[in-house]
Amino acid sequence: AGRGGYWPGLTPLPPKRPEPRASQPRCHGNSTTQLDALVKKDKVVVFLKGTPEQPQCGFSNAVVQILRLHGVRDYAAYNVLDDPELRQGIKDYSNWPTIPQVYLNGEFVGGCDILLQMHQNGDLVEELKKLGIHSALLDEKKDQDSK
Repeated sequence: AGRGGYWPGLTPLPPKRPEPRASQPRCHGNSTTQLDALVKKDKVVVFLKGTPEQPQCGFSNAVVQILRLHGVRDYAAYNVLDDPELRQGIKDYSNWPTIPQVYLNGEFVGGCDILLQMHQNGDLVEELKKLGIHSALLDEKKDQDSK
């Protein structure tokens, strides 16, 4: 008694399951085929906690902000908080234990730390260019160079 969070007389509440939104794919069975389709659906795909408009953790927010800095607005974003099976499934799929996860052209790039590093060293501009996405940071640099 007294171990593992047990409190006499208290009944644990059942876990809350958020209602799935129509735009959120349900990932029943964590099918590799389904996850393959999701990560290859768009040039840039992000699995995050929350939405780009309302990230629910600092790391997800950082990924959204980095993409915004580069002018990347057209990307697929999947809220793993809406679907516990998707949350675990994408971790298994990528063999990466944390969220957010970023995919470019169907390839797993990494999480917040990797994207931040790519942003800082210029690799993200190059990777976006390979996808036909022009980084807004190039325009800012051009403006500064012409002054």
